Amino acid sequence: MLSRRLLILSAAAVCLSACAARTPAPTDEAGRPLEALTVVTATGEHDFLVEIADDEPERERGLMFRPPLPDDRGMLFQFPDSAERGFWMRNTPSSLDILYIDPAGRIVSIARHTTPYSETTIPSNGPANGVLELRAGRADEIGAQAGDTVKHPFFRP
Repeated sequence: MLSRRLLILSAAAVCLSACAARTPAPTDEAGRPLEALTVVTATGEHDFLVEIADDEPERERGLMFRPPLPDDRGMLFQFPDSAERGFWMRNTPSSLDILYIDPAGRIVSIARHTTPYSETTIPSNGPANGVLELRAGRADEIGAQAGDTVKHPFFRP
């Protein structure tokens, strides 16, 4: 009887410690889930929390009607194929840096300080399956250049 109680108490302790070890996934101020992403440049590794846009409605909406991004935040657009991409700033009130990324996680090109509300298409200038949007000026602050690497499970180096 005593050994059975000890077994039950031990199992309960293991369960509680496992449950306590789990931390909730990060979310933004509106409760949208965020994922970790790292941009590796000549100046080091730069960590961000990004919202994922991986279906057509999310990709179409993007950061429209949103306030400016904090320094450590972004949005990662994920596409099922690698192709020439083009983005615009329709209904986007703040300037962004747009990083086009190939399937291996290499930055193809960067559009810096885009014009808010512009409907002019901003081309990737090469095949990309990922697009990272950051607050305007962040790419320069971290020293991001074409050829640098983005680490996220979506990309396969």
